[in-house]
Amino acid sequence: MTRHGKKYQEANKLIDRSRAYSPEEAIELTKQIAYASFDETVELHLKMGVNPRSADQQVRGVALLPHGLGKTIRVLVFAQ
Repeated sequence: MTRHGKKYQEANKLIDRSRAYSPEEAIELTKQIAYASFDETVELHLKMGVNPRSADQQVRGVALLPHGLGKTIRVLVFAQ
């Protein structure tokens, strides 16, 4: 059985798993439960319901990140 540390367990107490959070609440909660001493990352997976075989429904994009590599970079996208 995996054991977690004290900081992880305290951060885990703040999350209500039976609730769906709005994006604003989720971002604030993520900032509150960050406990590592390094820059943490967040992954987002979306089920968009588009047909990738259809040319008019393809989702593509480019993000030009400032300051090259090695800098703290934050990219956040909310799209409809």
